[in-house]
Amino acid sequence: MLHLHHCVSARSFRPLWMLEELQLPYALHMLPFPPRAHARDYLLHNPLGTVPLLVHGEVRMTESAAMCQYLATRRPEAGLDVAPGEPDFGAYLNWLHLGEATLTFPQTLVLRYRHFEPPERRQPQVAEDYAKWFLARLRTVEAAVTGSDYLCAGRFTAADASVGYALLLAGYLGLAPQWGPATTAYWQRLQARPAFQRALAAEQAAAGAQGVDPTPSPALRPHDS
Repeated sequence: MLHLHHCVSARSFRPLWMLEELQLPYALHMLPFPPRAHARDYLLHNPLGTVPLLVHGEVRMTESAAMCQYLATRRPEAGLDVAPGEPDFGAYLNWLHLGEATLTFPQTLVLRYRHFEPPERRQPQVAEDYAKWFLARLRTVEAAVTGSDYLCAGRFTAADASVGYALLLAGYLGLAPQWGPATTAYWQRLQARPAFQRALAAEQAAAGAQGVDPTPSPALRPHDS
């Protein structure tokens, strides 16, 4: 059995989405955000105090993009992985890691310096600069999905789940109106996937059943603009 430790709308949504795409059996363990502050016992499982944590037998993983690849290899017939012999293998790995390292990381600085720090420590200019940094890097997604439904290999892969979470986060931060039209259409396709919808429903149901607030933290609630 796969065990995923998850906070509503956190990076752990990536492996949750993958689990639903692959229809693998799993147990979902919901935590309040941030767990290192509000669920101190969690540190016994993950000393980093971060989510996600994926446990599969003796395997313990804390990096969401790596989890996407790991899960995709569990069921290769689903086609969510790209094999080394395929022409787009390199592009697949690049997109998989770009989703976290290039597209999600700058948004965490927007979150920190616009929302999470105490008012006296907030840095509006830092937040604005990193929002622009993210949007500039998003141009590579715009180019990739202009005329293509998905990022690589002619199909939905774990790379789309990785980049898709960055788009989910950007929507929460009110950055979606500044996307290009191809990126907007791509995100609409991703949201329409049944597994994406099941993942949203799974986190809501598990949160309710486990006594965790099913709404994101105020900084991660959808913005109108």
